[in-house]
Amino acid sequence: MHTGATIVIDLGKTLSKVSLWDREGRMVDRQVRPNKPIAVDGLRRLDHAGIGRWLVRTLARYAAHPVERIVPVGHGAGVVALAEGKVAFPPLDYEQAVPPAVMTAYRAERDPFAVTGSPALPEGLNIGSQLYWLDQLYPQAMQEAVLLPWAQYWAWFLTGRAVSEVTSLGCHSDLWSPATSDFSPMARRLGWADRFAPLLRAADVVGTLSPAMAKATGLSSKVEVLAGLHDSNAALMAARGFAEIADNEATVLSTGTWFIAMRLPASPVDTASLPEGRDCLVNVDAFGRPVPSARFMGGREIETLIEIDTRRVDIKPDQPLLLAAVPEVLREGRMILPTLASGFGPFPHGAFDWVNRPDDWFQRRAAACLYAALVADVSLGLIGSSQRVLVEGRFAEAEVFVRALAALRPDVAVYTANAHNDVSFGALRLIDPALRPDGELVRAEPLGADLASYRRAWLERVDAVKAGAAA
Repeated sequence: MHTGATIVIDLGKTLSKVSLWDREGRMVDRQVRPNKPIAVDGLRRLDHAGIGRWLVRTLARYAAHPVERIVPVGHGAGVVALAEGKVAFPPLDYEQAVPPAVMTAYRAERDPFAVTGSPALPEGLNIGSQLYWLDQLYPQAMQEAVLLPWAQYWAWFLTGRAVSEVTSLGCHSDLWSPATSDFSPMARRLGWADRFAPLLRAADVVGTLSPAMAKATGLSSKVEVLAGLHDSNAALMAARGFAEIADNEATVLSTGTWFIAMRLPASPVDTASLPEGRDCLVNVDAFGRPVPSARFMGGREIETLIEIDTRRVDIKPDQPLLLAAVPEVLREGRMILPTLASGFGPFPHGAFDWVNRPDDWFQRRAAACLYAALVADVSLGLIGSSQRVLVEGRFAEAEVFVRALAALRPDVAVYTANAHNDVSFGALRLIDPALRPDGELVRAEPLGADLASYRRAWLERVDAVKAGAAA
């Protein structure tokens, strides 16, 4: 058991979060800041400076606590270039589109999916595509730069020491080869492997707070900062704290802006056979092991579907009314066809449409949850998920979604956990793997409705749209 307090900084795409944890693994405080991209030279960028100012102020709140360590966590599609000890230019936001000619040239350089486990993704979701473009935008700075994944940038921000880490490099980046636990051939050929800061493991200590950071925050200069990890892999670490998940065949479905299914296979899996064109990929866990994964932009799609509604599908007081709306949605065949996030998910080329769109507010939100469950079910099937699924994150509170998923997969135990802040708790388990989440897993009760017929009708419509597009 570790002693003292720990701070987890979780710099996601939508939100920046800082949480303070005591020595027993209980959360003491949590602060949140919405993230907004900034524009520099007409391009969407990550607001590293604004987040940094907020982070310093927030860390200062905890100066009176016995903080001993800080663990950074970040999304997996950010990369920062350092030059002469400072950020060379604001990092790109991964939703910034890469110019078509640049992307075409980059795609010709990529290694096969069987080598990297990275599908060819749109915009800047492959870090390699960002680097390829940045080499053209800032040729001199990039040649001399030290490159850092987003999570490890914050370790550098706090300590002044630059390192890289495998869960971020192995997250659909095109830069890592899971089978060889090394940089991809392309990353070496184009010189990026040599520019990335030295590799550490997620749980390794990068260093202590720099004198300037200790002074600015009031924290002790002896506070240690870990290398940290990719946010979805932190959720995986948290899930492994449950006995039902730990060493068993299980899949963790992490839900937020992205819904990411990560399978922990009981026996080795041929990851090269995953369908690259359907947003399947291979993540790499904190121990360097390949993790068959599939994803879609579920949170973004749900928020798009509920339009101006301010009450989210996961708000607790609305759950009974949302559940009550399901029978009418099923009876009238009200459904949503994929996809609202073109280029992503198991139906990347699908054309979004409503079928029998309801006027009723609750029915629209219930249908959005059923849609998410249908797409999640397909994604889980693509990676061979079986036996157990743990739904974690924000949408684990959306009962229609979780119970519909349980009904669609009757041979699978679908669980939620009453432990919250799964990503930050997973980061905490890097320090003390013996920590166990509070409470137990709760098995979801399947919806008592004929979802098999609804799924069949939905798939028929999806196939009809696909056939029409191909004609």
